[in-house]
Amino acid sequence: MASVTISNVRKSYGGFEVLHGIDLSIANGEFVVLLGPSGCGKSTLLRMVAGLEPISSGQISIGNVVVNDLHPKDRDIAMVFQNYALYAHLSVFDNMAFSMQLKKRPKDEIRRKVEWAASILNLTPYLDRQPRQLSGGQRQRVAMGRAIVRDPSVFLFDEPLSNLDAKLRVQMRTEIKELHHKLSTTTIYVTHDQIEAMTMADTIVVLRDGKIEQIGKPLDIYDRPANLFVAEFIGSPAMNFLSGEVATEAGRPVVHSNGVALPLPSDVKATVGQTVKYGIRPEHLRPGAGTEGIPAKVSVVEPTGPEIHIYADIGGQEVCAITQDRLELSPDDQIRLVPALDRIRLFEPETGKVIGSDETRPRTLMRA
Repeated sequence: MASVTISNVRKSYGGFEVLHGIDLSIANGEFVVLLGPSGCGKSTLLRMVAGLEPISSGQISIGNVVVNDLHPKDRDIAMVFQNYALYAHLSVFDNMAFSMQLKKRPKDEIRRKVEWAASILNLTPYLDRQPRQLSGGQRQRVAMGRAIVRDPSVFLFDEPLSNLDAKLRVQMRTEIKELHHKLSTTTIYVTHDQIEAMTMADTIVVLRDGKIEQIGKPLDIYDRPANLFVAEFIGSPAMNFLSGEVATEAGRPVVHSNGVALPLPSDVKATVGQTVKYGIRPEHLRPGAGTEGIPAKVSVVEPTGPEIHIYADIGGQEVCAITQDRLELSPDDQIRLVPALDRIRLFEPETGKVIGSDETRPRTLMRA
């Protein structure tokens, strides 16, 4: 195992800069997910750690060794790609043993390590099969086994579940998390899937346009997004946003939004007259009884089984509310929605920064 330190790393292709001074410290044994939309630079950063992309400037260290100029094979890392990249003519055993066979390791050592990795990944019954005789999930486990037998200091995963169907992705998420628990190897995992990030990571690094937007534990990022981009990107259905202006009604702070008064907590840090984006997650917006809550008109009702998603219009702006109550609702019904006041987030429309919180400062992660 080893820590990974990325210091002011930049990457340019000609005159086009795709990574803008990344600073990140990953602790020994930590599972870190690089999360962001396509084109944000997450895979490029991973490939630079692996040595598959040269660094334009900055420094990457694995353990106490600066690896900028080291060949990938000398970095003590193992990488699992989106495509399995298995040798079709070799058995599962020989696919997993291939790197050790190239190094001419003793046969008993090779067998011991392959059988150990196969037992962890539930591949023991399939060691004599060829890749074409395996399911997609089994092939991905073989690719992981090939990485495990190298006993690296750092595992690198580049969207390894993208080619699997939804059910297999759920299964493999659990298996990768269990694998990390067993091995405790430092892991950097790249994905654009927020559910993968939320369910697997110790720490999430949210990237956009080659910059870090926020770093934190999954629930911290979900509950306390630092800006509009993170709030929109994390969560499905996404956080609701209503545009308005801070005011007071009957001595209490509200946001006036297209003729509707949206309640605020009494300790809100915004000032009267300030233009804001009023953010509330769907699960924190519940149907109210009687005259309680914000008036809304139902647009669409989506029962999902464990819960019901209610899409409604508030002052000409669409919101989503989630409830577990078995409500009988139809389009055009008039309802009232009650936001959880302690879950409301206000954002500056121009900068996107959250208002009245420490998250307005730049977020980087640098640990000792």
